[in-house]
Amino acid sequence: MRYLSLQLLLILCVFSPAGAQDITDLFADIVLRIDTSEYSMRGDQVYYRDHQHLAFEFSEPNPVCEVTLLGIRLDSLKDLQLLPSGDFDIIDSLIMIEPDKARFKVRFRDLVNSDYMKFSFKSTDSLWKDLPPPELNLLPFTSTYLKLYVANDKLYIGEEKVFELLTNNIENIQYDNDWVITDNFNYRISKSFNQIQLHIVPKTLGSQQISVPVQVKKPILNENREVVFDLPLIEQSFSVRQSRLQFLNVDRNEVTLDDSNRSEGIEIQIENNRLLQMQKTYRIESQEEPGGNLIAELFTKNSLTNNRVLCVLRVYNYHRKSDGYLYIKDGDLARFITNFDITPKTSVSRISILRDGLWTQNLSVYPGEIINVKIEGEGLHKAAFTFEQMEDITSYDSVIRGEHLALYRFKIPMDVSLRRLELFNGARPTGRFLNVKEFQSPRPFDYLWIDYQGVRQAIGELPSTILIDGTIQNLVFGSEPSMIDSDDKLYGKQYLRLDITITGRRNELIEVKTIENIVICPGIRSPRSEFYNSSDCGLNQFDLNKYFRKKTSNLEIWSQIKMRVSHQKDKYSNVGKTQEFDLILRKDYSFDMEVSFPAGLITVSKPEEGSDDNLGQLTGISIAMIAQFTFYHPEKINVQRPYKIGAGFLALNLFNFSDESANRDIGIVILGSLYPTTKDVKLTFPLYFGGGYQLKNQKWFLLLGPGIRIRL
Repeated sequence: MRYLSLQLLLILCVFSPAGAQDITDLFADIVLRIDTSEYSMRGDQVYYRDHQHLAFEFSEPNPVCEVTLLGIRLDSLKDLQLLPSGDFDIIDSLIMIEPDKARFKVRFRDLVNSDYMKFSFKSTDSLWKDLPPPELNLLPFTSTYLKLYVANDKLYIGEEKVFELLTNNIENIQYDNDWVITDNFNYRISKSFNQIQLHIVPKTLGSQQISVPVQVKKPILNENREVVFDLPLIEQSFSVRQSRLQFLNVDRNEVTLDDSNRSEGIEIQIENNRLLQMQKTYRIESQEEPGGNLIAELFTKNSLTNNRVLCVLRVYNYHRKSDGYLYIKDGDLARFITNFDITPKTSVSRISILRDGLWTQNLSVYPGEIINVKIEGEGLHKAAFTFEQMEDITSYDSVIRGEHLALYRFKIPMDVSLRRLELFNGARPTGRFLNVKEFQSPRPFDYLWIDYQGVRQAIGELPSTILIDGTIQNLVFGSEPSMIDSDDKLYGKQYLRLDITITGRRNELIEVKTIENIVICPGIRSPRSEFYNSSDCGLNQFDLNKYFRKKTSNLEIWSQIKMRVSHQKDKYSNVGKTQEFDLILRKDYSFDMEVSFPAGLITVSKPEEGSDDNLGQLTGISIAMIAQFTFYHPEKINVQRPYKIGAGFLALNLFNFSDESANRDIGIVILGSLYPTTKDVKLTFPLYFGGGYQLKNQKWFLLLGPGIRIRL
């Protein structure tokens, strides 16, 4: 069977271009279920762009789709997987539900604006190793209409009229804001406030028909299952009438009102007319009747060979074409009409940056970040704004830009060298700036380390309690500055605080020390290393012993060094990070001198000649001075084992309780003792056992008995 599979794959490689695998030879069918509809690879294929595509209809931009792979034909398709793509999110991974049937579920991303969509598959089988993955080309289509309804079909020469176009899928309409010039009309299609609008300026008198072609982003499938991107023509007849006054076209659609254009004027060319006199000044007002508001003055200089007149225009007031015509008057008598925009000089009143969903006037930016910028002012629609050293990544398909508001999207380069980035309108500075600041974010403590007994440990990986055998000669705190910043993530200078508390074996306080203003600058590997101010940066490592009165080498067993590393709160906008850990000096045993009172000891010694008693009597209270070893639990802190062992001197029968006269003696002994495990009891009764040699009687003996121990 595997040999046949290999032959089949070789045949596919020969008859497929560039060794590509035909998806139809690998699966009997592929079925898509989307919304309430079902589409299959065998029944819904469409030939488009020289390839077969599985066409499916959608009604929302981000639908969920279930895909079933049927009749998997090759046994070599083991461990079959769907390759990820930026066009969809995998909700349910590909699973085999039957030996020849698999299923997965995805959620598409923005179908309207996604191109070249496909499902790609792979298998871990060795037969697929040198072959491209098989692909299923996808062709989403949607039903879209665009219609024009006109209540009044009367237009006037030179007057712009705006109509709303009705559509069921505004995001699928492809439009261009530029004017299209034809013989009878100038028109353009625009999008404003979630509406598609048709702007028309008539140029020819009489009954005129306009035909506007419109295309869509995602196609329509016609009755012949052909891919169509062209919507039906928007056709409408208009009755174009002549104004009572002759309309004169000018060569400028917009003039800026500023001091220069008010005093010196600006040269324009206006359409010639036999009634237009040369070397004459005309008033331009916003109404036909006398007493209108003076908008501008027009001085005719001389006629040109292109049937135009060279004029000087001085503007005094604002005007919008949508407000109506401008009337060219000789005194108070209107002679002609025209129309153009008179708008303010571009000026910026405020700049805002989007932070956490809110616009803020805090104009601080950081290297490498992408920001949304809102510019407010006047005359912004004719501006060409740029910032120094910044990359404009604004998507102009959805840009918002008007006379008073403009939205941009910029990327600050990682290697930006200026501290202030000025806003330019073309080549002219606006006097507005963005302030470049270095990142100052608290980084996790994986770049910090502590060295004790020659062992360097990353602080970010330390447990809360560290048991250390022996003494600590040096206690070094240090950092790896090269780990702070990376090419894709900046944290900036780190401001730290180190709180240290040292306690003794009985939890008595030995020393408290706080080290503030520990400043660590990112290393030379940081993309911003040369731009950080390193004047306050401290050493990368230092011995903590120089801050202590009692050095760590002089600490007793079971002393604790409690350390708390934290970011300085006044240096960061957020809380920062904190980590605590304890260094505890430990040993398996300790050696000390102890005086105890063994009482009621039973001694066994060599009997005296003529004695019938082989056992010694019950002794009175003795005093023992023992040099002994104390043993500690290996997994607990300062917890003693219940037994001790030592050697020393024992004064027997110091206080005698027997009926006979005191038989006092001094012995050299080796004693073991068992202590109660209760810690908080002041009076305890240990059990002693051991043996030794009596110096007075000069004989060996064994002993066993209780004792008294008093804890103060």
